[in-house]
Amino acid sequence: MSGLLIPLLCAAVGLYALGRRIDLFSAFTHGAIDGLQTLLRIFPALLFLLPMISVLRASGLLDTLTACFAPLLHLFGIPPETAPILFLRPFSGSGALAAATDIMATYGVDSTIGRTTAVMLGSTETTFYVLTVYFAGVGKADTKRILPAALIADFVGFVMAAMTVRWWF
Repeated sequence: MSGLLIPLLCAAVGLYALGRRIDLFSAFTHGAIDGLQTLLRIFPALLFLLPMISVLRASGLLDTLTACFAPLLHLFGIPPETAPILFLRPFSGSGALAAATDIMATYGVDSTIGRTTAVMLGSTETTFYVLTVYFAGVGKADTKRILPAALIADFVGFVMAAMTVRWWF
């Protein structure tokens, strides 16, 4: 059945366009052009953001931040071992996933730390990446209210992830 999903979806879109008398080829090419223009607008920001994640991990700054924030994390009930997720997740989903893989390999997937890590990944967003793509896509640069609200939402997600794992497991 899954092998037929894409052909059936394409057929459904084609029939819908035919029924509405929409020139499907023109709509497709117009959409592709818009997508490429969006890619060109966001590319410079991505070109800067993605290598900076690698620099953060390779420089040892991430380990230093983890050690410095451990007492504060204990205060909020967050296992300090999950600190790499807190620092990487707002910037990079793949960086956070790599850190989560390391954490789970070290502590186990069924441990409190492993479960907390998994719930944190599902409860938070790659804030800076999303804002970069969104603001570059719509051409706005005013983030003075949105960025703090998004970072607070991420922090609440991290705290609630830790609390949820403690409550349920």
